[in-house]
This record gives sequence, C-alpha cells and structure tokens, in this order.
Amino acid sequence: MDVRIGIVTVSDRISQGEREDVSGPELEKLILGRGWLVSSKAVVPDNVIVLRDLLSAWSDSEKMDIIVTTGGTGFSPRDITPEATQAVIQKTAPGIVEAMRAAALQSTPHSMLSRATAGIRGATLIINLPGSPKGAVENLQVVLPVLEHAVALLRQDPSAEAGH
Repeated sequence: MDVRIGIVTVSDRISQGEREDVSGPELEKLILGRGWLVSSKAVVPDNVIVLRDLLSAWSDSEKMDIIVTTGGTGFSPRDITPEATQAVIQKTAPGIVEAMRAAALQSTPHSMLSRATAGIRGATLIINLPGSPKGAVENLQVVLPVLEHAVALLRQDPSAEAGH
C-alpha cells in the first residue's frame, strides 16, 4: 500500500538553526524502510498558529495519509504540539497514544509526562511523537503495525474490514 506521510519537527531552536534536527531524519529512515513515501517535511517553531495552519494544509490540500509530529509534547511552557493538534482534529484516536505511552513506560517513567495526542482530520491521521530521536522512533514503532489498516479505513477501502 502506498502511504503518504508528512513529518513535522516542532522546535524553536531547530527552526532557528541553533540545533540540528535528528528526530525528523530518524523517523524518515524508519518510514522509508517500510516502503512508504515521505511526501513533505518541515521544521516549525513552537507556535500554535504556525503548526495548526501546517497540519490543516497538509491534511486538507496535500491529502497526507498520516502526519507525524516530533517535539513539543512535554511540560515546558513552549510545548504546544498537542494544543495545535487538538485545534485541527475532528476525531480523537486515544488508543494510539495509550499504546505508545504504555510501551514507553517500560523504558522510562518520564513517558507519563508526555501530553501527546493523536486524531483524525478528514482522511488524515495525525500522531504526536516525542522530540527525542530515541523516543520518537520507539513510539512510532509501537503503532506501525496498525497504520496501513488505519489508512485503509480512512480511505474507505472496502477491503479494510475483511477478516475483522
């Protein structure tokens, strides 16, 4: 199945060139390794309006199947990714975040401090991932097994329900 994915790194410092984006490229490697297409990549500051507008555009105009964000999900006053995501989604997908958090708790108790969210806008699934490269990759690996099925359901593919 062809799956079109967008990757957004949310970070003031990376967007200003003060730090290198490591998480975005690590996620891209993992996605390309599945044979999926990374259609768009972006680095944006921790700004609700900027991120909200990008998520909306990629969902509505670019018709991404999945958008993953990395960064901005913690307790810092500048961490706004969940708020921007919640502003654009039409349906929540709490099971995705519950699965990621449960798996991450096996590695670190700090994962309970994640405020990540996931949801659907139109036919696009949006998933917030941690900002650390290790956390982002590990969390995405948890949900990879269900993503093709999720995309098939969102595309209203008649075969998506076969065997369920």
